[in-house]
Amino acid sequence: MDSGLAALLGAAVGSAATLGAAVVNGRAQGRSQHAQQSRQHRRDAYARYLSALHDRDLAMDAVLDALRPDRPDLTAVEERTVRFVTLAREVHRACEIVILEGPAPVVAVAERVTNASAEISYVMRRMSENARAGDTTRKVEDSALAAERERTLYAAIKEFRLSARAAIGQAL
Repeated sequence: MDSGLAALLGAAVGSAATLGAAVVNGRAQGRSQHAQQSRQHRRDAYARYLSALHDRDLAMDAVLDALRPDRPDLTAVEERTVRFVTLAREVHRACEIVILEGPAPVVAVAERVTNASAEISYVMRRMSENARAGDTTRKVEDSALAAERERTLYAAIKEFRLSARAAIGQAL
């Protein structure tokens, strides 16, 4: 084999190896960028969900505070309930994004948050209806139940935070 052909063959092999390395490197970089974007989308979805939960929980506390007096101001209760319902809808919208972004363990915890939230909402709704009817027979019992369910809700939210943090930190 003459030196010209050997040089040409060497250049071809070198070029093919360089091209192969560039393709492999490009694919790895693309996967890395995709994983980073996916983590960022999840982080944003989880942050929006937690923010919506926080706003809704403040509104729920306002409703419960308005219901505390022996004779609650029904106008204030109604206004605060309307705000609570509006913010609860925002939580549901934010949760839909969490469901889309996943992963399944985070979605499962978000569903536990939803269930715990629904449980305290039922108590709050009953307390509001009783206040409108002037019925105070279950007020002490319902207040205690609301406090218990609020603790359950906050425990579920804490679990969501931990699950979301783990999902964001995972390599995708």
